[in-house]
Amino acid sequence: MNLEKKQRIKECVAEIAAILYEEAPKEELTSLAAIEKVVREQTQEYVTPELGFFLFQELQEPKQDIQEKSKVS
Repeated sequence: MNLEKKQRIKECVAEIAAILYEEAPKEELTSLAAIEKVVREQTQEYVTPELGFFLFQELQEPKQDIQEKSKVS
């Protein structure tokens, strides 16, 4: 991965982190373990499904191309 893409990822993650922090239940952010729990829950609820959906779509596209080529033949 090139430096420009790495920097873009850092910027996006910082923006996501700021949004998740705004939405985090402040009363639960009382210790490092509690913060870790909140971060993990938010990541599993909001971030991971979006990544999974994106990756699933990427995997489906080549299969569709192969199927379309076989229909043409």
